[in-house]
Amino acid sequence: MTAATVQPDKNALEREVLPTGLMQDQGELLARGWAALPASYRIPEVAPTLKEARAWCRQLAETHYENFHVASWFLPKALRPHFHSIYAYCRVSDDLGDEVGSKASALALLELWGGELDACYEGRARHPVFVALRETIRACAIPKEPFADLLTAFRQDQTVTRYASMEDVLAYCRYSANPVGRLVLYACGEASPETRDARFRLSDATCSALQLANFWQDIRVDFAKGRVYLPQDDMRRFGVSDETIASGVATPEFRALLKFEVDHARSLFEQGLPLIGMVNRDLALDLDLFSRGGLEILRAIERCGYDVLSARPAISKRTKFSLVFRALSGKALPFLRLGTGRTEKAA
Repeated sequence: MTAATVQPDKNALEREVLPTGLMQDQGELLARGWAALPASYRIPEVAPTLKEARAWCRQLAETHYENFHVASWFLPKALRPHFHSIYAYCRVSDDLGDEVGSKASALALLELWGGELDACYEGRARHPVFVALRETIRACAIPKEPFADLLTAFRQDQTVTRYASMEDVLAYCRYSANPVGRLVLYACGEASPETRDARFRLSDATCSALQLANFWQDIRVDFAKGRVYLPQDDMRRFGVSDETIASGVATPEFRALLKFEVDHARSLFEQGLPLIGMVNRDLALDLDLFSRGGLEILRAIERCGYDVLSARPAISKRTKFSLVFRALSGKALPFLRLGTGRTEKAA
């Protein structure tokens, strides 16, 4: 079974438990939502085997996200299926919220997906994502909270398009980004009761920094979707408005604002770097790689003079290979890792 061959369950909508008066409307919303997504995303009539489910998740992970595929090279073989299932859950959840073209359909799909998450924890998994994830949850003792938190963020994206302050943006990151880092720590056996709280704090800083770096890189893309993640109070303080973004012209005020936000994101990366030295070597390599990648996004924004409106700053393939080489060097020679006294400018 592959991502292209899972057959959708034609009766899945009718089997869902919905308020009587909303059954028909919800069914129509769900049907429209599924129609906008790959057919393989739908809930199959017959649950796949664990082997089939893992193959589905692996294909999704390795064909949809180049950086994930590169990072997975460095994972112990036994951990790869767990990372594939976690990635597949995150990918499908994100697409349910962001790729259907209707907020109402997105909310209906996310509600359905949350019900499937509940069923997974109750031993009733049907979708290949949840069949694979069930084994990951069992093997790695992962609680439901981080998975459910991600759905909270995707639901919030349907109703909240502006954030009053940086505190509000980071509160969003607490649901949209930080759970991913916590899931990684669980999957790698690095979230014991004794160490978990301290490591979660550092992981949260790194994940929020990565989220901010992506936000600042994609301001134009997000604005086209009706979303602005730049804090509204910072925009007012620097004299930047929605009209500034809509114009596509990076004014001096916009550049000053973005420099301020980039500096804040870098400070979060620096807060999280000590985690690299606390975990096993394989995970340390991945953390090093993703931290370097996030910092490189910030450098790319700096190199274009903070003009992310005329073109999206990107990292070249040559730079990506360099980041991988540096991260690998840090695995062989730990003193070369980020967070060991060398500044990010020198990294």
